[in-house]
Amino acid sequence: MSKSTEPEEPGGSAAPTLAPGAPRAPIWAAVSPQEWNDWRWQLMHRLSSAGELRQVIRLTPEEEEGIAAEQHFRIDVTPYFASLMNPDDPTCPIRRQVIPTRRELIGFQAAMVDSLSEEAHSPVPGLVHRYPDRVLMLVTTQCASYCRYCTRSRIVGDPHVQFSRQHYATQIEYIANTPAVRDVLVSGGDPLMLPLPILENLLQRLRDIPHVQVLRIGTRIPIFLPQRIDTEMVAMLRRYHPLWMNVHINHPREMTAEAFAACTRLADAGIPLGCQTVLLAGINDCPNVMKELVHALVRARVRPYYLYQCDLVPGAGHFRTPVGKGIEIIEALRGHTSGFAVPTYVIDAPGGGGKVPIGPQYLISQSDRRVVLRNFEGFITTYSEPEDYAPHDPSRCPACQRRLDEEGQEGVVGLLAGERITIAPEGFERIHQRLTRIRWRPIKKALAEEGEA
Repeated sequence: MSKSTEPEEPGGSAAPTLAPGAPRAPIWAAVSPQEWNDWRWQLMHRLSSAGELRQVIRLTPEEEEGIAAEQHFRIDVTPYFASLMNPDDPTCPIRRQVIPTRRELIGFQAAMVDSLSEEAHSPVPGLVHRYPDRVLMLVTTQCASYCRYCTRSRIVGDPHVQFSRQHYATQIEYIANTPAVRDVLVSGGDPLMLPLPILENLLQRLRDIPHVQVLRIGTRIPIFLPQRIDTEMVAMLRRYHPLWMNVHINHPREMTAEAFAACTRLADAGIPLGCQTVLLAGINDCPNVMKELVHALVRARVRPYYLYQCDLVPGAGHFRTPVGKGIEIIEALRGHTSGFAVPTYVIDAPGGGGKVPIGPQYLISQSDRRVVLRNFEGFITTYSEPEDYAPHDPSRCPACQRRLDEEGQEGVVGLLAGERITIAPEGFERIHQRLTRIRWRPIKKALAEEGEA
């Protein structure tokens, strides 16, 4: 692990404009650079009580009430991340993500404990098989710090709820016995909180499954605890390519020099980096804030991937925005910045429907000869359809012949392919049986007899 006092500069590139390095709060002024840059020291000195937090920020009555509430979601903040908080501003976008307020105690009608129905889609504990060819593998309930809007707050942060080696064995057995699975997303909690030997063992066992082509890790460690992305960890991760990583980043102030250096180490190891951002009221619900964020991300070689509508999680109602706000943000990005810097805005459908992309409409109208389009400036144009297009023939296409059966999850793609003609809601046939309850045979017989008479 590097013991330098300064974050590493990215090699071979001009130094970008970054958020400043974490300015230590006065209580840590005497901490040596070696300790401060040691991820173990950071974890051991996390802030979790009102008394500890008061040494760093001036708590408001609303924050005091949130912290004092019984059975509140776990509080833990690394000294590094706490140093990014404005001690005098309760609206600080860093502070609001990790410090509870009384607003967490206010329920809202649509709240659901498991809003994405992950448990209903779990064939074995901790493994979510929602999509045909990929699974979500939960390997820990622990994080370096805890987000107040956590989707999995029902289990995350609970020291009494943890995944064991037996859970891992059951999860891996299911994946090995399910040839359709080609992509495994390892998440939690934060998988980079696991001891390296355990994490490497999981990656190795997954890589040994022939049909698993891609491994992914979902993490917030480069933001909450960038010191953990050290030489040892990076050297281990790079042994399991193709390995992708999605980093959860919500605000440009999180992209400090330390976070940039952590992302640089990962990118230099050949790990493609994506960013998953949650749209949060009062934190990043501003087109200009979001533009600053995506620009900081691409400078760090992190591709903006998803912008999530906040899930219907108990305690997170005050973080929710109207869906129109997300559409406004995408409108302000598309065409106004590089295309690869524009994330896909999605709603993770309540009830387990998966991610549904939402965005501005650019297709205005269409006929069998032309489509009418508008661009980001409002310029309206037409595109003429081809007059001699020869339709694709699936019967002669090797890729179509190799396509795996998605076992009832084909959706609209199946309709377009002619594999079925309807998608009916559950119970549709039973409800509409009333239309077919007439017994026509006796009626026809009676009509025939009347005719003969």
